[in-house]
Amino acid sequence: MRVLVIGSGGREHALVWKLKQSPRVTAIFAAPGNGGTASLARNLDIEPTDFPRLLEAVNGNDIDLVVVGPEGPLAAGIADEFKSRMIPVFGPSKIAAQLESSKTFARDLMEKYAIPCARGKSFTDYARAKAYLAEQTLPVVVKADGLASGKGVSVCSSRAEAETALANMMEARIFGEAGSKVIIEECLTGQEMSYLAFTDGKTFVPMPPACDYKRVFDGNQGPNTGGMGAYSPPPFFDRQMAAMIDATIMGPIVCGLAAEGIDYRGIIYAGLMLTPEGPKVLEFNARFGDPETQVILPQMKTDLIDVLLSVIDGNLDKTEIEWQKQSCVTVVLASGGYPGDYKKGLPIGGLEYVDTDVHLFHAGTRITGDQLVTSGGRVMAVTACGNNFADARGQVYYNAAKIRFEGAHYRQDIALFK
Repeated sequence: MRVLVIGSGGREHALVWKLKQSPRVTAIFAAPGNGGTASLARNLDIEPTDFPRLLEAVNGNDIDLVVVGPEGPLAAGIADEFKSRMIPVFGPSKIAAQLESSKTFARDLMEKYAIPCARGKSFTDYARAKAYLAEQTLPVVVKADGLASGKGVSVCSSRAEAETALANMMEARIFGEAGSKVIIEECLTGQEMSYLAFTDGKTFVPMPPACDYKRVFDGNQGPNTGGMGAYSPPPFFDRQMAAMIDATIMGPIVCGLAAEGIDYRGIIYAGLMLTPEGPKVLEFNARFGDPETQVILPQMKTDLIDVLLSVIDGNLDKTEIEWQKQSCVTVVLASGGYPGDYKKGLPIGGLEYVDTDVHLFHAGTRITGDQLVTSGGRVMAVTACGNNFADARGQVYYNAAKIRFEGAHYRQDIALFK
């Protein structure tokens, strides 16, 4: 089987790495891929939303399966494009992907099917939104309705901060059309957790949950990023919590989508807040998480190809998915200045000294000549699994220190439990 993975981040490198382990896979392509996927797959210089060129690549390379990593092409309808040409693709349709691409769509579904979430309201009129905001208790959350590369959510502790966030989205349009509609919500408190599941639209099978770190600096300080690290599964997670999430959130959203006539096949990713009243949804995503994928896939024993095909074919109920009983930690090495401005093209060294049982999932890297260099803000994720978090964490940080590039920085408190 010949597989094309669409995307260029650490998530896509992890997918390529896992797919490479399948005896059923004979060749892997990545579009556009990165410096890490280059050693496992053939990189194709095609952007994830360039559908005509992707179709040419699929036909020209006899691709049997397309796996979509990022949300952008899903929201743009890539799954529909390929399915209309009888090309097997893993990822939900454009209508189904609204679960992520429109927070209002997701909120309406949650309210209709009684899925616990934050109280809130959506607006397309700036004056009305500002008036509603003035009545809310602080802190308050202001969200852009559409896709904003993980940066469209502002948790505001002051009235001025909230008004600035609202004006930036609706008036200044810093997120473009994504901010033409906003949602103003109550601020939930508790422990955040990512809960991902495979679904074929009828059945869902959860993966081990993960907790990620959004702020750039230790102690959850500094601006939000795309994710600076993660661990899985959380030590506080148990069967009782899993049963509650499945019964109140995952089951209802899968059934709700089906009741709406939406054939959802792919990943449902629930970003949860574990509140004193129980788990509540912060957001839904329509794809694998990043950096969650980097700590979830190393735990998977089952052939990933078998799972992906069972989702596409609607046979997920006949597929048993096995997981390792391990603790897994990943730490993201970032470029100096990230998430603000940063240099690119900086040489990366020290990879040859990294232990062989530690995974390096590249994100912002590329190969220039014979030199691996930086090409993004999040450069790579260092991942290790162990019998406990102390062992996994020790392995990650011991090896992260061996990797060198100018301005490299990373959080020191990933999976550091007090």
